[in-house]
Amino acid sequence: MDRTYAGILGPLALTVMLLQGLIAGAGTVNTVLHAWLGLLAFAVLGYVTGRIANALVEESVRSKLLLELSAQEKGSKPASPNTK
Repeated sequence: MDRTYAGILGPLALTVMLLQGLIAGAGTVNTVLHAWLGLLAFAVLGYVTGRIANALVEESVRSKLLLELSAQEKGSKPASPNTK
């Protein structure tokens, strides 16, 4: 998930910044430099965000699995975590 987020956010930032430079009529060198820095920054941000999301999903699945396994060992039906 982390590489996917980085692969989406980085190029998205690059495209947006290139279009912004084109619309604003900024110089080519400055536009490309800022777009490149935006790509790097947002790729890192996407990687970190994806890493956190992946850890949260894995922990959620792990806890549900342990809850179900515990319930099966006791011989009862697993309790739904969403019940009140």
